[in-house]
Amino acid sequence: MQDATSVDHLIKTAVDKHGRIDTLIYATGTNIPDRSLERLTHETWDRMIAKNLTGAFYCTQAVLPTMRAQGGGLIVYVSSGCVQRADVSGVSYQATKHGLTGLAGGTFQEEKTRGIRTSIVFPGLTDTPLVLQRPVKTPDEVVAKALQPQDVADACLYIVAAHPRTYVPELILLPSALS
Repeated sequence: MQDATSVDHLIKTAVDKHGRIDTLIYATGTNIPDRSLERLTHETWDRMIAKNLTGAFYCTQAVLPTMRAQGGGLIVYVSSGCVQRADVSGVSYQATKHGLTGLAGGTFQEEKTRGIRTSIVFPGLTDTPLVLQRPVKTPDEVVAKALQPQDVADACLYIVAAHPRTYVPELILLPSALS
């Protein structure tokens, strides 16, 4: 999702096939093992911004004309629990996930009169391949108590299923055993 032309093509293909787009869920992201300020490079910073934030902007910008024309829609961004409380996930990761909050809030303010809503989900530790990219291995007993990807998907589906008259600006989802 880091290439605007590819994103535009994806959205156009979906509209051509289905006639509309009611929901966009942006749930992509990456992190890197060399995440401390001492080890972060300009290149890795740029890669994090491109994957975690610029891709979300491209998707938002591509889907808005369709949602405007149909009189509404919903964009859900999957962020991270590190936005709620800073942790050791890395400066570039945290910055990009904070950026999603600005994108979601700003988009809602600009588009709400057109019936377009945005929501942002802040999942805590989730057992995904990103956990394997940590510089210090997360203990197996901690990962065993983490959220599962399906938990995050279910949270997104909860927001999607809500009536369009409702607005869920944020949803914090944490593993109960680690909270």
